[in-house]
Amino acid sequence: MGKNVAQKLIESHLIEGKMIPGEEIGIKIDHTLTQDATGTMVMLELEAMGLKEPKTEVSCQYVDHNIIQNDYKNPDDHLFLWSATRKFGLWFSKPGNGVSHPVHMEKLGIPGKTMVGSDSHTPAAGSLGMLAIGTGGLEVALAIAGEPFYINMPKIMGVKLTGKLPDWVSAKDVILEMLRRHDVAGGVGKIIEYYGPGLENLSAMDRHVITNMGAELGATTSVFPSDSETKRFMELHGRGKDWVELKADPDATYDEHDEIDLSKLEPLIACPSSPGNVVPVSEVAGKPIFQSMIGSSANPGMRDFAIAAMIIEGKKSKDQVSFDINPSSRQILENLTSGGYLNSLIRAGARIHQAGCNGCIGMGQAPASGKISLRTNPRNFPGRSGTKEDQVYLCSPETAVASAMTGVITDPRTLGIPYPKYQEPTKIELVDELSPPGEKQELIMGPNIKPLPKFDPLSDHIEGPVLLKMGDNISTDEILPAGTKVLPFRSNIPEISKFTFGQVDETYYDRAMKHQKTGSLVIGGNNYGQGSSREHAAISPRYLGVKAVIAKSYARIHRKNLCNFGILPLVFVNPADHDKITQEDIIEIKNVRKDIENDDEFEVFNKTKNESYRVAHNLSQREKESILKGSLINIALEKHK
Repeated sequence: MGKNVAQKLIESHLIEGKMIPGEEIGIKIDHTLTQDATGTMVMLELEAMGLKEPKTEVSCQYVDHNIIQNDYKNPDDHLFLWSATRKFGLWFSKPGNGVSHPVHMEKLGIPGKTMVGSDSHTPAAGSLGMLAIGTGGLEVALAIAGEPFYINMPKIMGVKLTGKLPDWVSAKDVILEMLRRHDVAGGVGKIIEYYGPGLENLSAMDRHVITNMGAELGATTSVFPSDSETKRFMELHGRGKDWVELKADPDATYDEHDEIDLSKLEPLIACPSSPGNVVPVSEVAGKPIFQSMIGSSANPGMRDFAIAAMIIEGKKSKDQVSFDINPSSRQILENLTSGGYLNSLIRAGARIHQAGCNGCIGMGQAPASGKISLRTNPRNFPGRSGTKEDQVYLCSPETAVASAMTGVITDPRTLGIPYPKYQEPTKIELVDELSPPGEKQELIMGPNIKPLPKFDPLSDHIEGPVLLKMGDNISTDEILPAGTKVLPFRSNIPEISKFTFGQVDETYYDRAMKHQKTGSLVIGGNNYGQGSSREHAAISPRYLGVKAVIAKSYARIHRKNLCNFGILPLVFVNPADHDKITQEDIIEIKNVRKDIENDDEFEVFNKTKNESYRVAHNLSQREKESILKGSLINIALEKHK
């Protein structure tokens, strides 16, 4: 039986386990990616492990999230990260170079390689035919140190693409169509592999748009084959020698199937406040907007900016609309300039920002309260924009620029102008954005950088109040938000913990501190912890005394982070039991260590209501060890010190 692309990638890197869906496997990692919001913890973990040299082929630290310098904290962390790359022998991308995912694709990505990254959109590299998976920073640190990456073998969903995109429809509408069909948990436990004749009409950067937002489906990763278009992209960036062909066998099969006729798609838009809340643009057309933003890791290619410039050429954005352009890299910015596209955008009233994540992660460009903001970003979780009462819609560059021109949500097909014919360039200006490993340097640590907290082993008896009860699809942005107020404390756990669950309940921190020593629990619904890979969303609750989470189901990365930092992730055997628990109920779990080691299921007791609930942990042996010892970092320190 033939193999698909995902199976070939896994098989060529398999170290432990069997490729049977649901079974744990260990794979060799070739590349790692860290960004500054998560990378400071990775570097502190490498320092704690005493790393001398990386064991990967390529490991790069990007600074793309926290690039606003309001005070000393972000600049201090940038200097710390630079010094850490010199100490440990890593690549470095300084502030303003651009967003990690497109820059890595342009400069370092190689078909057939594996990569883990401490950013949930790491799967964007699947556009080149890489097996790229987002995960918590601690697992990235272990990969840099040469450890295999462990994951349950996913199912492979094959999505056959046919036809050609019509005018005014682009790659963003392809992934929005996937989200319309499958919602934010439809990809959980799966790798999504795209194939079929429709690939001929999708550029490498179009594919990046699709694989990037596979994270919003909850997918482990997404992959495309490495074909002639991949080769063209790599030759354009002066790296043709690194190209290798990688495609599915003619008789390859898939565990699940879907098919999209590209010619039948129309402009789509994700309404507040979920990437899965997708409708045709025509259904919400006419609503007034006050911001329109183009860029971010989800639409980072030259085409995404150029097509907007060509549509708005000689016209103006509406006065009430903040028309924001987020260049994805210095190289893109230079080529937009040399191609004349930047002038068109500036004349149209655009605000040109530095290359980086910016508004996507709530770092500036916050919208007006209660007013509609259209964005080509990957996420629109509540408050992620930096405005608590936000109204963020996700759309294509075509829809974003059309709406900026009219001042209302606009189906771009109704503009009444010919669709511009953008041609992929045959030559571009290449900008050397990355610094290779250089002369050894000791760590430079400012006053905001604190050592890792101590993580004690799991006690045999858990008892404490339910300090928070939540519903479905709680995101890591709601557990531990990003933004200009919060992320500067990413290397200071005591300080960043003050923002824990602040989006859900502003009283949580004060209540949690009263139980920090004795312990507490939180209750979640389905898909608990969706979104960003930031492990702070596990470390901060752990610092505040959370011993266990009981939920209906978990997003993959967050569940792994809970295990990595010693928080017990339990699942209701009967989901209806979720409704029986009230906030502030006292929950007791006896003989926890024995139950974890010997049973997949056991009872938890509600002392307030005098009733019990059956829960399951579904922990692998590796996860059990991490939970029992209090943290994966404790195990790593034993092995690497």
